[in-house]
Amino acid sequence: MENATSIWGMIRRKFRELANINDYIDRDSAPERIKDGIWFRGPNIWILALSIIVASVGLNVNSTAVIIGAMLISPLMGPIVGVGFSLGTQDTSLMEQAVKNLIIMVTISLLVSCVYFIVTPLHLVDPTELEARTRPTIYDVLIALFGGLAGILETCRKERGTVISGVAIATALMPPLCTAGYGLAHLSPRFFFGALFLFLINTAFIILATFVMVTYLKFPKIVELDSIQAKKRKNISSTAILVIILLSMLSGINVIRDNNFTRNVEDFVSEVRTIGKTYIYHYSIYKDHGRKLRLELIGEPLSHEDSLQLFSKAESFKIKEKQLVIGQQAIGMTGSELQNEIEGVYQSIDVQMMSRDAQIQELRSRVNKLDSLLKVLSDTTAKAPVKQ
Repeated sequence: MENATSIWGMIRRKFRELANINDYIDRDSAPERIKDGIWFRGPNIWILALSIIVASVGLNVNSTAVIIGAMLISPLMGPIVGVGFSLGTQDTSLMEQAVKNLIIMVTISLLVSCVYFIVTPLHLVDPTELEARTRPTIYDVLIALFGGLAGILETCRKERGTVISGVAIATALMPPLCTAGYGLAHLSPRFFFGALFLFLINTAFIILATFVMVTYLKFPKIVELDSIQAKKRKNISSTAILVIILLSMLSGINVIRDNNFTRNVEDFVSEVRTIGKTYIYHYSIYKDHGRKLRLELIGEPLSHEDSLQLFSKAESFKIKEKQLVIGQQAIGMTGSELQNEIEGVYQSIDVQMMSRDAQIQELRSRVNKLDSLLKVLSDTTAKAPVKQ
């Protein structure tokens, strides 16, 4: 028993040695580095404007690489970390400066991105990068929280590395603001509020992570609050964080349900392509008081028994009857007429293939003739006498 206790004690000591961070924190210069990142003047203004344009272009052309580049050069992280640091050290003056500069940065980001999306001639049919920033989830909360913890540790440690770059990419502060600018430019509440909520999540949890780490590392307090003020501030912060977490969880649940519904639809359609003498030639998923699946059919009209069979099969894939909408059918088309239509399509394809085969054969013949001509020219050149 004593041997086991000593082994456990040794493991605990070893773990404490490995996990110890206090000895690696630079408490003298870290506050100055954080304060320097807050100030918004001179080069920082131009860097912010340029990063906004880069991010907006990346979102506009669906380029992940360009968006990552914008996140790396954006100075938005500075004031956010400053707010968290000022909360942890109870520095009221620093907080005022950090909040003011953060508001200015956010305003400039929204305006510049809005102007860009108004003047750009490119309007994608499927803007996936923009869409990805409109539905924040609980996973974005986790990314912002743990990314923020890594970021403040990197800022405060003595030997600094490249962690900040990774945090800037992971927490993605600039793209949501540019997406909100897109929402302003196109008067789209879904893009504006969805992206702004994602930015709020990232900002709030980076601030929380910074506050927690600064408190844990015992940075000196600038002003000591009395118990009533400290409790009031704690209650306000806790309520705000709880509301954000609950909203992001609801959004995450909706995303999971959408994904599950889409997967169920794909499995259902792949298994039920034909119902009697009717064929599903197209389907679409949309929202109208909930998730809906619309099936476009061709062939003979569905009989009552076939309809019941179709709805029953859909139920087995967790698609309720009220979620299934039958689109317009080719009314009056008999099985033989449908077969004739299909044969006509195949015949048309055969004709096109034969025409292409003939073109290919003609091109091959021309290539062979050119090869023969080049060979003759080469032989003639080789046999020609060389002039002295």
